[in-house]
Amino acid sequence: MAIISIPSSSTMFPMAQQEWRQNREVVVTEEIGRARLLTLNRPNHLNYLSREVILTLGQNFEKYEKDDNADFVIIKGAGRTFSAGGDLHAFYEGQNTRDSCLDGVYRMYWLCYHIHTYKKPHIALVHGMSVGGGASLMVPMKFSVVTEKAFSSTPETNIGFHPDCGFSYMLPRLPGRLGEYLGLTGEKLRGKEVVAAGLATHFVPSQKLFQLEKRLLSIKSGDEDTIRSVINEFSSNIHIDERSILNKLSIINECFSKDSVEEIIESFEAESGRKGNDWIMPVLKCLKKASPTALKITLRSIREGRTQTISECLRKEFRISMNIQRTIISGDFYEGIRAQIIDKDKSPKWNPSTLDKVHDDQLDLIFKPFEDHDLELQIPIKEEEYSGTLQLLTMCMMTYLIFKSFEDHDLELQIPIKEEEENRWRGEYENSSYCHANQVNIQKASRSKSYRGSVLM
Repeated sequence: MAIISIPSSSTMFPMAQQEWRQNREVVVTEEIGRARLLTLNRPNHLNYLSREVILTLGQNFEKYEKDDNADFVIIKGAGRTFSAGGDLHAFYEGQNTRDSCLDGVYRMYWLCYHIHTYKKPHIALVHGMSVGGGASLMVPMKFSVVTEKAFSSTPETNIGFHPDCGFSYMLPRLPGRLGEYLGLTGEKLRGKEVVAAGLATHFVPSQKLFQLEKRLLSIKSGDEDTIRSVINEFSSNIHIDERSILNKLSIINECFSKDSVEEIIESFEAESGRKGNDWIMPVLKCLKKASPTALKITLRSIREGRTQTISECLRKEFRISMNIQRTIISGDFYEGIRAQIIDKDKSPKWNPSTLDKVHDDQLDLIFKPFEDHDLELQIPIKEEEYSGTLQLLTMCMMTYLIFKSFEDHDLELQIPIKEEEENRWRGEYENSSYCHANQVNIQKASRSKSYRGSVLM
């Protein structure tokens, strides 16, 4: 990860610079009046989302939603960035251990669901990078404020992955085919473009961000109109530069509405030869350098997401992510991390190497629901069936897993289908069968090591 410097305390954050350096908490939590403030606090690591960060965010979002003394939540990043997304080093280092990052992935998707369906106003103050999973802490917020230094993208195809954390739900709901374009190319949107595209709600110049935060923290209630009125006082009108990609939507809609990645590229190449379309060539170059497998997974996921709920999208993304990490059809994810983050040679060796070698039957293995013998997400359709059914199923799954290795049975993400369901926070990782199964395997591994040790002795 790149190292960034921490701005002086006079720039935008009320806590003094030396306090940030001394505070070792990955997320700093503050209760100020009726507001609850969460600050991602790993500025020297681009505020990436580690297991610990995700766990802390989930615990506090749940706590604040249930707290009658908390009316709204603000989230921001320490330093000059909001969040660079997931901890790719952790994925890479755990590639030879099956499901080494499962708990972090589970917790993140579970958190994403609850952010999308949160019962109180939440506000993201975004300055600097908001990328991948980091952007999932910005886009679904009731209010998301960006500055001229903010930029956002979903660059996952460049590392052999797919836009996840709810982006297969959010991207297809952008204007026209902008979602397909951003998801496939990883193109950045900056400042006012983020608002104009619908990925944030307000643009506030960076010199006003500190004062806006102070005003928000002084609000005495969580009334949305009051919050909106305060933000509007500091926000500026949106005027998009004529060179912005958002002014190229007619071409994007034409090209990125094609049925396949191959047809999209062919159409895009045809447009690049026309006068005034010189902007296409660098984008096309990036598109062709991305993982062929990831491109096809991404297009299919976004297209399916057009008609799926957020719950359905997250469950689908969870399957895709776990199958990608298990290298079901390709090891591109780890190769992409190696090329971009570890060795930094920027020359990934994709396998399969071309789009024509990635077949639909391979993609089906990534997308299909887990087999009948696997334990799919057990959530009732009807709200009133939820509590008793989940308790029964949890007991059954726990009993079953005592006799079956976790490596042999996949369990789905436990999130409710309907956002109005009671006890909606119950599906947290600690209460999931994943956790119980993993504990069984840890105990087995421990016993195995002890046995080998006694033999060697």
